[in-house]
Amino acid sequence: MLIHPDRLFPAEPAARDVARRLYAEIRDLPIISPHGHTDPRWYAENEAFPDPATLFVVPDHYIFRMLYSQGVRLEDLGIPTKDGSPVEKDPRTIWRRFAENYHLFRGTPTRVWLDHTFETLFGFTERLSAKNADAYYDRIDEALRAPEFRPRALFERFRIEAIATTESSLDPLRHHETIRQSGWKGRVVTAYRPDPVVDPDFDGFRQNLVRFGEITGCDTSTWSGYLEAHRKRRAFFRDYGATSTDHGHPTARTADLSKANAEALFRRVSTGDSGSGDAELFRAQMLTEMAAMSVEDGMVMQIHPGSFRNHNNQIYSRFGRDMGADIPSQTDYVSALKPLLDRFGNEPNLTLILFTLDETSYSRELAPLAGHYPVLKLGPAWWFFDAPEGMRRFRELTTETAGFYNTVGFNDDTRAYLSIPARHDVARRVDCAYLANLVTTHRLNEDEAHEVAYDLAYRLAKEAYKL
Repeated sequence: MLIHPDRLFPAEPAARDVARRLYAEIRDLPIISPHGHTDPRWYAENEAFPDPATLFVVPDHYIFRMLYSQGVRLEDLGIPTKDGSPVEKDPRTIWRRFAENYHLFRGTPTRVWLDHTFETLFGFTERLSAKNADAYYDRIDEALRAPEFRPRALFERFRIEAIATTESSLDPLRHHETIRQSGWKGRVVTAYRPDPVVDPDFDGFRQNLVRFGEITGCDTSTWSGYLEAHRKRRAFFRDYGATSTDHGHPTARTADLSKANAEALFRRVSTGDSGSGDAELFRAQMLTEMAAMSVEDGMVMQIHPGSFRNHNNQIYSRFGRDMGADIPSQTDYVSALKPLLDRFGNEPNLTLILFTLDETSYSRELAPLAGHYPVLKLGPAWWFFDAPEGMRRFRELTTETAGFYNTVGFNDDTRAYLSIPARHDVARRVDCAYLANLVTTHRLNEDEAHEVAYDLAYRLAKEAYKL
C-alpha cells in the first residue's frame, strides 16, 4: 500500500481509536472548495486531460518548485516561457524527470497528496521511481482517456458539492457561461479577484484600468467611476455564482482616507505620478473600499497577505508570475487592520476571512482578533501551511482563544484537480487526530467531538462562504 489507513492518526492507541471513529463518520462528506484555483475551462469543455505530465507536473508549483530547488531547470519540466523560447515538449520525458526525483518529496504534504491520488484513482501500490516511471505513465495515460476521468465525471466521483475557481476582475467568464449553457448541474462558481486593478505594482496596471473602463462602461480615470466599475463587475461575478472576493496583498495594511485624499491618491497612481508609499497606501485604501462594497452586496471577503511574490527575478522575467517563488514574510494584523475594523469590525453584514503565511501570528494576533471581532473568521490553511503539521499547529495555536467556530473549516488552495480529495482527506484526518487528543485528555466529550468534526469538514466552510 502507498497510503496507510491510520496515516496522520495519533500513535497512542486510545486516541487513535477515537480518531478512527470520528473519521469514519466524516470521511465521505461532500467537498466544499470555496478557495480553489482550478481552471474553469476543464468543467466547461469537459475534455480529457492530455497526459500525466501536463496534468500533474507542468501546472503545479508545489511540484516544480521543489525540483527547481534541486537544480532541475523549469525548461526541462515543460514550463512555458514568456517569450516562447523552446522548452521540453515530450510529456514522457518530463514525467521521467519527475519520477527519478520523487524522493525529494519525502516527508512533504505533496508526497501525501500524490500517493493518495496514485493509489485511490489509479490503483498503484508501488512507490513511484525511475524504475517504474513508464509503467506509471502508461497506466495513468490510458485511464485519462476513459469517460470516467473527464473533469465532470471526476467532480461527481470526488463528491464536490461546490468549487470556486477565482478569476481576475478583467476576466469575461466565458467558461462559466459555457457551463451555464451546458445544463450540467455541477456547482462551479467564480470568485472576484481584483488585484490587477487595485495593485499599482501589478504588471500593466494603468492599461488594466483602461480595460476595466471599457468592460464596465465606467470612467475609470475618475475615483467615483473607478469605484462604480468595481460595483458593476462584482454584480457580474455574482451573476455567475460568486459569493466571495479574494485579495492577495503584500501586507494586511488597511486605510480609511477622506474622499478628497482618496481621489488625490487615485489620481497619482492611475497617471503614473505616484510617490514612495503610494502603491501600498492605495492597496490599503482599496481593502477598506472592498469591505464597504461587501457590506452592500453581501460578498464574503478574503485577505491573504504576507507573500513576497515573484521573489526570484530571473524566474519572473523568464516565466512570469506564480512560478513557486512566493516567499512568506512577517505580517502585522493588529495595527494593519485597525482602520478597516474601526469602520466595519462590528458590522453584521460583513464576513472577512483572514489567511496567513506567517505562523507566528496565529496565537499572538489572528486568534485574539477573530476571537473578538464579529466580522472576522480564520482560514485554517493556505499554501505552505495546508500540510499536516501546519494544520495541527493552527488548531493548537488558535483554538484556545478563537475556538473552532471562528474558523471556516478547510480551504484548499489547489490548482491540481486530482489532489482535491487528498487535501481534504488530510485535513479531516488531522482534525480528527486533534479532536481525539482533546477527548482522551478529557477536555471534550466524544459526542461533541463528532459534532465538531462534521462542522470542520463541511458545515463551517459552506456557511461562511454562503454556499
